[in-house]
Amino acid sequence: MKLVFDKGMNLSEVEVIRHYTLLSRRNFGVDLGFYPLGSCTMKYNPKINEEMAKLEGFSLIHPLQPESTVQGALQLMFELEKMLSEICGFERFSLQPAAGAHGELTGIMIIQAYFKKKGETRTKILVPDSAHGTNPASVSMCGFESVEIKSDKDGNIDLEDLKEKIGEDVAGIMITNPNTLGLFDSNIEQVCKIVHDKGGLVYGDGANMNAMLGICKPCELGIDVMHLNLHKSFATPHGGGGPGSGPVGVVEKLVEFLPGPLVEKDGEKYKFGEISENSIGKVRSFYGNFGVMVKAFTYLKAIGNAGCKEVAEIAVLNANYLKEKLKGHFKLPFDRVCQHEFVLSDEGMPNEVRTNDIAKRLMDYGFHPPTVYFPLIVKGAIMIEPTETETKETLDSFVEAMLKIKKEVEENPELVKGAPNSMPVKRLDAVKAAREPDLRWKKP
Repeated sequence: MKLVFDKGMNLSEVEVIRHYTLLSRRNFGVDLGFYPLGSCTMKYNPKINEEMAKLEGFSLIHPLQPESTVQGALQLMFELEKMLSEICGFERFSLQPAAGAHGELTGIMIIQAYFKKKGETRTKILVPDSAHGTNPASVSMCGFESVEIKSDKDGNIDLEDLKEKIGEDVAGIMITNPNTLGLFDSNIEQVCKIVHDKGGLVYGDGANMNAMLGICKPCELGIDVMHLNLHKSFATPHGGGGPGSGPVGVVEKLVEFLPGPLVEKDGEKYKFGEISENSIGKVRSFYGNFGVMVKAFTYLKAIGNAGCKEVAEIAVLNANYLKEKLKGHFKLPFDRVCQHEFVLSDEGMPNEVRTNDIAKRLMDYGFHPPTVYFPLIVKGAIMIEPTETETKETLDSFVEAMLKIKKEVEENPELVKGAPNSMPVKRLDAVKAAREPDLRWKKP
């Protein structure tokens, strides 16, 4: 059998299969090794989730089918919404948003609709410097002005800076808690009160919810609207393994603004309810990424209430274990008990070795690099999140690799600066690749 490619190039099936199989072996994923990607919760995805999503009753249905023929799918969406509401303390959730940043955008649109109905013109949204980087973009896309709030010396939102910048023109604040420093903001209730006292709303970025599952309900802290990442906290594939899902939950007074329709229960049957006249409208075609919902539903059913709490407890334990093992060897800007992740710095590294060098050298030891140079408020940031799915043996191996790299930095810095040394592709010119990408196909 011959397959014809560009300009008459003939390849056999086996040649094509071998080519792509070899390429696949160069990929790195959470099924192959430790993926300590801070602020993204890249944890193992149980394969039972995939099996459930492949069931014909879920995978072969169509959103335009009559409701009577998709009762199982509607029941799943209804029950998933109830579980997410229970976990977070919110009144209702919309499952429509297709990803975390999409959930952010949806949340800000809800805040915008709330003040439009009230007849109030508010032009600003406050965004702490420890928030996720997509927050200011979501603010700008809705036409608000993004106003930065500084962190204090302990990594919390600076209350004095907040009090100075809060006013009647502020629609709300976007809070990532735990924040991107991996710290639970001990000022969170005061922050919410300050904003609420001025009539504003509090948006919660739920990307770091993995640290609070079963322990803390964001609504009880004062959060009004919040998105979750099913592809982070709820063990569905992330990134290239996507798609994602970013459900948005709200307190009672904001339910009428949620994108619809929402699933309702009518006796023993399930149906799509009427869309509120004040709804922001659909934010995605149909009802969201349903396959992702099936996987998250399966995960929550598998672990239950006790499992949710255990997830958070072990995630926090693992992060603090790594932090304590590494803090005497690398700069730790905020030496506090962390949540699910923590941030190191390249400050004080000898021989002009930088964070990027350390990250590249980790690849030679078989580890995916952590998040680097984020958050921006930490010089040369190295952001590490182990998640709850990694064993102590894996964590110890990571510590061993980091300590070996530290020794190499001191004794053989050029080895680190030239890393990766064992990968099929060596150190790339990232600036040139970004500014002058060569996308032309070349004959192998």
